[in-house]
Amino acid sequence: MRIAVFCVGSKLMLDDGLGPAVYEELQAYDCGPDVDFLDVGCMSLDYLNAVRDYDLIVTVDALDGTGEEPGTLFRFTPDDMARREFGSQSLHDLKLSDLFDAAFLVGYEAEGVCLGMQVLDPSPAEAIIGLTEPVYAKLPDLVDCVLAELIGRGVHISVRQTGETVEPGFHHTLV
Repeated sequence: MRIAVFCVGSKLMLDDGLGPAVYEELQAYDCGPDVDFLDVGCMSLDYLNAVRDYDLIVTVDALDGTGEEPGTLFRFTPDDMARREFGSQSLHDLKLSDLFDAAFLVGYEAEGVCLGMQVLDPSPAEAIIGLTEPVYAKLPDLVDCVLAELIGRGVHISVRQTGETVEPGFHHTLV
């Protein structure tokens, strides 16, 4: 099974940089040749071929408007996301469900899983690099969710620095 982990967001926009922060943390792990970690920036139709090339796409992104406290974790599928009646307003507003819908129209299919976290400030007035304290504090838990998703799919994961095998119950510490 070919798996891509899409880490979505802009590290210049405070908590919207959650995906890139997870990407950086995932660099501490080796998952073999069938798993690719990708810092995709803003989701766009440029990733249409990924739906063709991978069997599973795990997307990691900042969430807002859930009604939950910052740091709350979520797991859902692209179909669970609310679809817009008239589609996206711009390519920077593309949702994962839009990407999967477009891929389906050209005959591409992959399974999708979304892992996200409710953030405190996803769009500051000025460019700010870094995560807010409640989001940064829960960053290891989101990395754990990505690792658990991969382990659950039968992926053998090891810590690059030590060679230690990552097994259920493993807890990521920030690098």
